[in-house]
Amino acid sequence: MAVIILAMAITTALAAMQRAFLELDAARNLHVAANIMQCEFEKERLLTWSQLNDAAYQASIDASFLRNPAVAGRFTLSRSLTTVAQRSGQIVQVTLTVTWRTYTGQSLARSYTTYFGQGGLNTYISQNG
Repeated sequence: MAVIILAMAITTALAAMQRAFLELDAARNLHVAANIMQCEFEKERLLTWSQLNDAAYQASIDASFLRNPAVAGRFTLSRSLTTVAQRSGQIVQVTLTVTWRTYTGQSLARSYTTYFGQGGLNTYISQNG
């Protein structure tokens, strides 16, 4: 009887530890995804208005992240650009999305959205930087 109880206790402990490691992996990956997107937004703040609106511009993961082999093959970054119609084309909405696979194979994604205005902070930085 004691062996059965001990076996159940060990089995339960292992299942709990596996779940805990899944949560730690998720938290670590969310942190990496947030840093990738924030880094790209900071690069885009340095662009001129015409560069920012260029449909050919491809967002890319910064080399500082790609040095880590755990990031290089698992994470991808995409960018979408939308002109805000009510603002006469003077404001654009930029959405960055990072997708990755967990070590269990599940696909996850997180997105950040921001707005840039013509003649706004990014223009000041690109002219005076």
